[in-house]
This record gives sequence, C-alpha cells and structure tokens, in this order.
Amino acid sequence: MTETRTATPERPYHHGNLRDELLAAAEATLRERGQEQLSLRELARQIGVSHGAPRRHFADRQALLDALAITGFGRLDDALRAALEETGEDFPSRLRATAGAYVRFATDSAALLELMFTTKHRDGAEAVREAAAPAFVRLDALIVQGQRSGEVAAGDTEQVSIVLFATLQGIATLINGDMVDLSRLEDLTDQATEQFLRGQRPLG
Repeated sequence: MTETRTATPERPYHHGNLRDELLAAAEATLRERGQEQLSLRELARQIGVSHGAPRRHFADRQALLDALAITGFGRLDDALRAALEETGEDFPSRLRATAGAYVRFATDSAALLELMFTTKHRDGAEAVREAAAPAFVRLDALIVQGQRSGEVAAGDTEQVSIVLFATLQGIATLINGDMVDLSRLEDLTDQATEQFLRGQRPLG
C-alpha cells in the first residue's frame, strides 16, 4: 500500500501590498514591544509570508527602520500641515495649532518619534534627514512669520525654533515618561505657547 502524503502548503512569497503591511506590523511591534524586538523574519511570520519575502522591499533590518522613520516624518508633516490649514492666518493661532499638533503626535506615537530622531542622526541616513526637513521648514517659516508681524523679536530664526521645539518636546517627554498625566497635555501646551509668545515679544 502506497503511503499518501499531504503536502504542506508553502507560505506565499507575495502578499498584497506587502511593503505597507510590513511597515504597519513593524510599527505595532515598535509600539508594543520596542525596537529591539523588530526583525524581518518575525514580521514575515506575523503576516504569513515566506521569511525571504520582506527582503524584496527591505534589504535588511536597518532599511526597515529607515523606512519607518521616513514614514513617520511624513505623517508628522501631514499633521502639522493639516493643523495649519484648519486655523487662522494670524501668528498666535498658527503657533497654537502647530504646537498642539506636534505634542499630540509626539505622545500618540512616542516610540515611533524616538526611532525617527535616532535614525535621523545615524551616519548614512540622508534619506531620513531629507524626509525630516519639511516639518522643520514649517517650524522655521512660522517663526519668520512671527518676526515679520512684529510678534517675535528679530534674531536667529533657527535658535528661536530650537527653543520652541525643546519646549514642546519637553512636554511630550514628561507625558511619555509618566511624569505628567496625559490629561494635562492640552493645558500644558496652551500655557507653554502663551509663555513663548510673551517671552519672544520685542522689547519696548
């Protein structure tokens, strides 16, 4: 009697829009378990494709991390742009909208934001730095608007932008580190924005 064997189906090599699915699964892993738990083989297992399939889109783990960072900076810029489009043209309104959008992104996507900045400063990460530029150009342009309207003192635009960014990142860090409750996010952001406006006004 001839033994009949049931073939074990192989995992598919292709899987719809595999690149997007890998990025989504990677971000979920990043959020839930941290960057150290990210691997192409494990992501392939989660999605249900062959272990070699992810390499059609990402040559190695670092390429995956770079892609995550690039995607994150794109989403950050989208969030800032949307906030500005939904507010008035005056500088205080645009400042409040930008500050709120940034801090919400930084607290909603804390693990991703950390990856974005660490990857941005990695040697050879030119594509990530290029992806990061639009969001920071918006911040610089906002300060220039404030200077032109007379609501921000003349001076080094980049330095003023760094002060604003450090303030907003500080709020996010306190919340992400459970040192301040998330419920205080809006009030703290509003207060920081008002203090920034008062502190940056021209003298006299």
